[in-house]
Amino acid sequence: MELRVSLTVADLERLRTFYRDTVGLEEAASWDEHGHGVVFDVGRATLELIDEEHAAFVDQVEVGGPAHGGAIRLALAVPDAAEAARRLADGGAELLAEARETPWGDVNARTRPPEGPQLTLFSPAE
Repeated sequence: MELRVSLTVADLERLRTFYRDTVGLEEAASWDEHGHGVVFDVGRATLELIDEEHAAFVDQVEVGGPAHGGAIRLALAVPDAAEAARRLADGGAELLAEARETPWGDVNARTRPPEGPQLTLFSPAE
């Protein structure tokens, strides 16, 4: 079984470069028929369902208040959330919150890529 999240974007090549070169994802497939697309291999995926109360709590922990990120949140496990957030910000993402330790034992940073939903980067707390 595979979970695939599909984002419709206006500037495919900009986002392709961002997710490949800045985030560090590996391209698994691409096509140029009836439009253009690319699939990135992100390894193991999980589907997390949370209610609005918990979403507000996560925003408070990660950003310090409402983040207005919508119903979809993406999160990537990375070796170092602070370093990854700096790299993404340097590559065009908006840094919404610096890396901070969470009550659930991770270090999380929140970014907003050039297009698409907010992206949390998380790593184990040291």
